[in-house]
Amino acid sequence: MLDKLRLVPDKPGVYLMRDAHGAVIYVGKASVLKNRLRTYFGSLKHQGPKVQTMMNHVKDFEYIVTDNEVEALILEFNLIKKYRPKYNIMFRDDKSYPYLKITLNEKWPRVMITRRMGRDGARYFGPYTSVGALNETVRLLRRLFPLRTCKQGSFNRRDRPCLNSHINRCIAPCTGNVEEEEYREMVNEVILFMEGKHEDIIDRLEKRMDRASRELRFEQAAEIRDQIRAIDAVLEEQKVVTNDGEDQDVIALAQDDGEVCVQIFFVRKGKLIGRDHFFLEGALDISKETVMGEFLKHYYGRAAEIPKTVLLSHESQDREVISQWLSDKRGNKVSIHVPKRGRKRDLVKMVAKNASMKLGEHVEEQRRKLKTTEEAILELKEMLDLKGLPVRIECYDISNISGTGTVGAMVVFEKGVPKTSDYRRFRIRTIEGPDDYGAMREILMRRFKKIGAGEEEVKNNGFARIPDLIIVDGGKGQLNVAYEAVENLDLGHIPIFSLAEKNEEVYKIGKSTPIILPRDSQALYLLQRIRDEAHRFAISYHRNLRKKKAYRSILDEVKGIGPKRKRALLRHFGSVDGIRKASLHDLAQVESMNKSAARKLYEYLSEN
Repeated sequence: MLDKLRLVPDKPGVYLMRDAHGAVIYVGKASVLKNRLRTYFGSLKHQGPKVQTMMNHVKDFEYIVTDNEVEALILEFNLIKKYRPKYNIMFRDDKSYPYLKITLNEKWPRVMITRRMGRDGARYFGPYTSVGALNETVRLLRRLFPLRTCKQGSFNRRDRPCLNSHINRCIAPCTGNVEEEEYREMVNEVILFMEGKHEDIIDRLEKRMDRASRELRFEQAAEIRDQIRAIDAVLEEQKVVTNDGEDQDVIALAQDDGEVCVQIFFVRKGKLIGRDHFFLEGALDISKETVMGEFLKHYYGRAAEIPKTVLLSHESQDREVISQWLSDKRGNKVSIHVPKRGRKRDLVKMVAKNASMKLGEHVEEQRRKLKTTEEAILELKEMLDLKGLPVRIECYDISNISGTGTVGAMVVFEKGVPKTSDYRRFRIRTIEGPDDYGAMREILMRRFKKIGAGEEEVKNNGFARIPDLIIVDGGKGQLNVAYEAVENLDLGHIPIFSLAEKNEEVYKIGKSTPIILPRDSQALYLLQRIRDEAHRFAISYHRNLRKKKAYRSILDEVKGIGPKRKRALLRHFGSVDGIRKASLHDLAQVESMNKSAARKLYEYLSEN
């Protein structure tokens, strides 16, 4: 690698560290690639333990040259998102962060929750860490601004108001009760509300109320009056934190033994309109300056809104580069700085205090959970008379409806917590009809048959670890079948039990009476969590397969009609029957269709 290092240019760019298997374990950026990489491959005695550990696993590296540091920063963010490297600082569970979406790309926009932010003409706000808080926000918006909530397909088919209209939660654009201009005005008010511009909303509403009153539309004027009062009630709960009326994000971090909590306050027009917090992983032995820089890149790389000013509790690595990047994204200058005095410094201190309190709560909660889990594992060992601690527990469940579409599921808990990367789904291949015993036998044979086939094959199959304990959902029958399957593979030494749901009875091979665990024992709670998770995982898989099957239609049989055209046709005509009744000309007018595809579809539907 030293020969390769000599060829690295003195230019900005991104570098990727790879391990012996070729996996990317770290992605970084540098203003001068040669200088940065030399720090890794030179003496490590001045480096932190994390870097030293990482370099013990680095077997190769590659680099990508960019024109400037901003391009390097963007590329670094995208590569981290793609590879999720082991040694980079990461958001905890960042894949699941939701957004609030206003579908401005639709004629009659609606407010909805989504987990993907796309370039589709819609307006997005977020990301949010709490789905519950976001649901509460959506409920508030629907109470204050009665926009439609129905999906586009049902909206196109609707010819009379739904229940939401009768309870004043929708102004029913589906039936022509409102002009498009008036509806769009309400949509703009929703955007102003989410931007924190509440005084602007009230000003607009008061003008609409006066106009309605002058035109003798007193009932509508009264509804607008009530809407203003509801918004005033929301405003009363908001705290004025600055007198300059500026839009700001205030960010502070708290760090303790590798745990990092970042708190962010959203200040709009001088008022605190919301706050959120994020936990970061992989920050052990990392400076606060580096952590702050990584957070800014991660958060604003996916944020739907960037304010004019960002206030920080600590200096940020690459602050100038990040500021330039955010300015390019926003379209005008974004200022990032650490206030040293005055009202802004007091505001940052308040956010830092909240971050510290949130981190303390989190650490205490983690300690409590760890203690509870350790108790559960120790209790399981004693109550089930196991030889060793059940560190890795696998649980199996079967799901079907009247014997059709049978599937199996395997979930894994390690040290009392789910290890979702090791979950597996099985579509049953050899069994037909309602035969849960046969299905259980099949999934266990498929799970364990590779154990003796060689380490590499096992690893490739994803089943490298042997469990300390196997749990199957069911009673004596399921237990006997499961034990027979593993015994035939010379793995009968693995402890195996079944958990019957009705009375929470635990059955053991060779014992005629069930083991009754105390109802308040942590061991029983752990077994129930594992069994319920296996049940949920199996049912969700079965439901997804049924949904895919249900979505198949005669359209899937027509050459040239793919998923995109299928969605467009159903959205336009509402159903397959509606498509059958359409003329050749009408079919050709649908989005993404052309004359050739329309003719093939028309002829196929005419013959079938």
